[in-house]
Amino acid sequence: MKDKPNTSPANTPEEDNMEDLRVTLTLDDNSEVECEILTIFDLEDQNYIVLVPAEEDDDSEELEAFIYRYFEDEDGNPSLENIEDEEELEAVTKRFDELLDESEWNEWDEIDEMLDAEDV
Repeated sequence: MKDKPNTSPANTPEEDNMEDLRVTLTLDDNSEVECEILTIFDLEDQNYIVLVPAEEDDDSEELEAFIYRYFEDEDGNPSLENIEDEEELEAVTKRFDELLDESEWNEWDEIDEMLDAEDV
């Protein structure tokens, strides 16, 4: 990846729904990947963004994800920065995995609650 990813939102950042926002990444080989925002989270006072390709193969068991430092200027314009430090990348990846685990458990809890409600 490049030092500063080339990003261009397909929609304006003022929109409230992250699912509608798209980001185009330009990779080292100059290929472009249109991505959706999976999540934005913070760790130790730094925001991070997780992007997934918009045209992901549904049959694939592994999800390709791009994780960057995330910043907004005073006008709300986003910018991304590569994570160069291995320790920082490891900590961010660990936190993202925890968020995924929490998300999966929350989904299972909701399913269990629905099943319990049907049994009553």
